Amino acid sequence: MDIFTRNEYRFIITNGLNYCIKEKGLEVYAWVLMTNHLHAILSSSKDDLSNIIRDFKKFASTQIIESIEQNGKESRSGWLLWLLKQKTETGEEKKQLWQSGNHPEEIRTEKFYKQKMQYIHQNPVRAGWLEMKKIMNGAVQVIFIKSQQQ
Repeated sequence: MDIFTRNEYRFIITNGLNYCIKEKGLEVYAWVLMTNHLHAILSSSKDDLSNIIRDFKKFASTQIIESIEQNGKESRSGWLLWLLKQKTETGEEKKQLWQSGNHPEEIRTEKFYKQKMQYIHQNPVRAGWLEMKKIMNGAVQVIFIKSQQQ
């Protein structure tokens, strides 16, 4: 579902990341927030990364769901809240923003790091949000230009 189309929800994500950077020792090497998902290259030497991600997801989920419920300008609120409903094993209903778990891949080589970095940078290009031009000037430089079509 395209939840991250509103600035209000994107700000919650960036605020959550910034909090984790300052307070939990999160290190962010690259990230991109698309309309319906987030990709990032992360690490932490201060705390277990899975704990940080769990706390970030819980914070962002709670804040975004509250924002949807309280935002009178959100024309999709009923539909979004309906989509977020999940049944627990006991039959209770709860709202869930994120998929269960995450898909971590440990980066062990520079080649794999560059591959993942390229994948993250290409996400908005593949979506048509940006154009990418490569300029040869001794080394390869990547420049992102806002697309004319928006």
